[in-house]
Amino acid sequence: MRDFQQFKNILKNRLKQPLPGHEPFYSMTGSKFIDREVRDFSKIRKSAVLIALYPDQNDIFIPLILRPPYDGTHGGQMAFPGGRMEEVDESYERTALREAEEEIGLKALDVQILGSLSELYIPPSNYWVKPIVGVLDTKPPFFPDAREVAAIHEIPLSEISNPDILTKKYIDVRGMKLKTTGFDIQGQWIWGATALMMWELLDVLQDVR
Repeated sequence: MRDFQQFKNILKNRLKQPLPGHEPFYSMTGSKFIDREVRDFSKIRKSAVLIALYPDQNDIFIPLILRPPYDGTHGGQMAFPGGRMEEVDESYERTALREAEEEIGLKALDVQILGSLSELYIPPSNYWVKPIVGVLDTKPPFFPDAREVAAIHEIPLSEISNPDILTKKYIDVRGMKLKTTGFDIQGQWIWGATALMMWELLDVLQDVR
């Protein structure tokens, strides 16, 4: 692993180049492509998530949150911190930073934004999501909002860099058995849009590390 400053510089430059998108995920896994075409942009809910990376213990970590169980589309799921764009937000970057500060206590001033990954549409919740990639120079303290975060899982890149970790699993979604593709990490199942974003990040990082 290069030192973290070199890692940041190379990742920032890589994010300025064409992104791999989500097609490689579907091609590699043989998963059925989900129709994510937006048919009415006037009704979508713009949102952003923060993919934050920081060095610790000779590795690089990414914090993910476990949503509390609730009767909604994303209840009980693993996710990157983030949420809906508000009127006070002048950009997707601001949305991602504000939401991360509210949900897990990351200080916006401590985060250096490097770029973003491919945007995607999530039909069940009608969210248009922009994944913002940022870095912190040191491991941050976390202060989770108990209303929105059941737990914070710090995921080391060394644990998810092996392609074999991507597997398939049947899960129960509102009483229906659904075959999903994702990551089995720290006793939690990462699937759906979060798995798509994670896979693209790992694809990008192949050119960085």
